Parts: sequence; structure tokens; C-alpha cells
Amino acid sequence: MAPSSPTPLAPRLLKALIVSTIGVAASHVILSDGLYLSFTGQAAATLGAGPGYSTDQAFTAAIVNTFLVMPIVLWIGMLITGERRVGPMALVGTVSWITAVGNGIDVIDDAPGTLLPLRSLALVVAVTALSSVVRRKWRGDVPA
Repeated sequence: MAPSSPTPLAPRLLKALIVSTIGVAASHVILSDGLYLSFTGQAAATLGAGPGYSTDQAFTAAIVNTFLVMPIVLWIGMLITGERRVGPMALVGTVSWITAVGNGIDVIDDAPGTLLPLRSLALVVAVTALSSVVRRKWRGDVPA
């Protein structure tokens, strides 16, 4: 079977932009919902709810889940659009998402339903989409 030719740069970048936007949105929803669950647990504990519910567990689950959602959405999204060699994009997108959440967690930790700063969300989408132009070469690939 002959290897397929790589997708031209512009269509690949457009696909990456769409998938990156979906990845950031999905990760943000998971993060926001997890933090809301944590806030609900804190309120219940303050009002005297019984043991068995840990707000620390909810907060940790929110952070871990949002860090797992990003690479999965990027990887599967690009594969669905017909792109291959998306490892660098998934890695850069995950690292940039973790950085954005780390820098903006104080903003969304203060009030449920708050968004991360839009500039940082746009930066994550842009950096992730731009990283899609990096294509890792496999050992068997012959330069064209």
C-alpha cells in the first residue's frame, strides 16, 4: 500500500483550528463542572452534610479530568478529520492548556461559572493549531 500524501498546510491548519477550539471548549466545560461540584461540596460541608463527600476529591478530579480531555479530543478529532501524525499537536495543546489553567485557576476558582481569561483561551487555540504544522517523521519515511 502506497503512503498517502500529506494534507496541504492550509486545510490541515483549518482542521486543527476547529479541533483545538472544540478541545478547549470541552476541557473548559469539564473543568467548570468539576469545580462547581467542588463548590457544592464545600457548601454542603458548611451546612453540616455528613461525611462521605470530599471537596478535595472533586477539585482533584476536575483538574485531572480536564488535563485528560484535551489530548484525547485533539488526538481523536484530528484522526476523525483524516489527519495523521498528530502527536506534537496533542503534546503542545496539552501543555498549553495546563499552563493556561495553572495561570487562570484563581479567576475561575473564585466563582462558579466563570470563564478563564479569553486571551489565554485564544492563545491556547492558536498555539495548538499552529503546532499542527509540525509533522513527526517516521523512520521509514522517505523525504519527498
